[in-house]
Amino acid sequence: MKPIKVFKFGGASLRDADNIRNVAHILRTYGTESLVIAVSAMGKTTNALEEVVRAYFAKSDKTHDLLEKIKQNHYTLMNHLFDIKTNKEVYSSVNDTFVEIEWILEDAPHDAFDYVYDQIVSIGEVVSSKIVAGYLNHIGLKTTWLDARDMVLTDDTWREAIVQRKQTEQQIRAKMLPALEKGGFVLTQGFLGSTKDNNTTTLGREGTDYSAALYANAVDAQGMYIWKDVQGVLTGDPRIFKNLVKLDKISYSEAIEMTYYGATVVHPRTIAPLMQKNIPLHVRSFLDLNAAGTVIGGADSEGLTYPPILMTERNQIFLKVWNQDLTFLVESHIRDLFDIFAKYSIFVNLLQNSGLYFFLSITNKPEAMAAVLKALSDNFNVERVDGCDLITIRHYNDAKIKELQMGKQLIFEKRIPQTYQMVVSV
Repeated sequence: MKPIKVFKFGGASLRDADNIRNVAHILRTYGTESLVIAVSAMGKTTNALEEVVRAYFAKSDKTHDLLEKIKQNHYTLMNHLFDIKTNKEVYSSVNDTFVEIEWILEDAPHDAFDYVYDQIVSIGEVVSSKIVAGYLNHIGLKTTWLDARDMVLTDDTWREAIVQRKQTEQQIRAKMLPALEKGGFVLTQGFLGSTKDNNTTTLGREGTDYSAALYANAVDAQGMYIWKDVQGVLTGDPRIFKNLVKLDKISYSEAIEMTYYGATVVHPRTIAPLMQKNIPLHVRSFLDLNAAGTVIGGADSEGLTYPPILMTERNQIFLKVWNQDLTFLVESHIRDLFDIFAKYSIFVNLLQNSGLYFFLSITNKPEAMAAVLKALSDNFNVERVDGCDLITIRHYNDAKIKELQMGKQLIFEKRIPQTYQMVVSV
């Protein structure tokens, strides 16, 4: 078999018919190669489906209208790509997918929020993949559609499912390799998995990157390519920071650090499956095929150096936690604290402790925060500051720290070698 490459296309690259045609143009330039293609939901579909879930649990009269708007947006897009007369199967398959969600909405909510979230939000990737695969076949690019839920096996941690790696690798190889041997592309979804009971799970927001890395690892890919609307990996988010530069190469370990602290270049779990088999990750622009992009791979020992790299986690709650009797914090208190966060799937973005206090920055998860704060208050004294930003600087210097503190109220700061963090109120 020819060397395999794994491509990931996110929502921005699929947001309308013209962008899907552009994706097809990119794929046509690789038409003789063995490609596995993982796609996200189109445009802002995931956000829109999250609104459906929230409306459903609020028992809003607008729930069905919200879903119908999403449905019509996809039909409009399909009408710009092909017509129902020659592509009845695609239209029918997409309609059947939406019907599954309409059935859920017919009954009052009785399952847990996170479980229902996965069943509803997951259709974004399913519908997207069916449309893109249908269009590629329509224009003569032979493409086999596969369901990620038949390959990616997980536990039942809804919204942040843990992948069962050994079984998943076996299933990916069993499904993908025979399809690739027949020629053409293989196209599937990112972000999705399934439990042993065939309940749909999701791998966390932006989880398509992670899915693509799992596919690359399982099929021993020559490389993985993420196609984005930027020239490569920048030293910060251009929507937030100014005077950024593109990084030509990043080591695996630096990429892990960056994603841990909130860089949106790839999903935090993406790097490990690639690093295990030394598979390079290429971040390329779907707007400019001539741009070299960024390569992620290798080790820091290769002599790579970096300018200050900036990450921001917004919508943070800063907590100061201490024992109600002002006794020292010990290991059992740490366990109790993290048991609470684990129960409600709350990620701790910053942690610092002294003899008496824990200082933490956590992402505000509205549907769980009341229960989290009650559980904390039952065991500890708690002070909180809402509406914060957590800014992290990798490879910091004093000038960059001063620049980013300007005009902000500093609430907390922490320094370790190569990494500086501050919690600010803006």
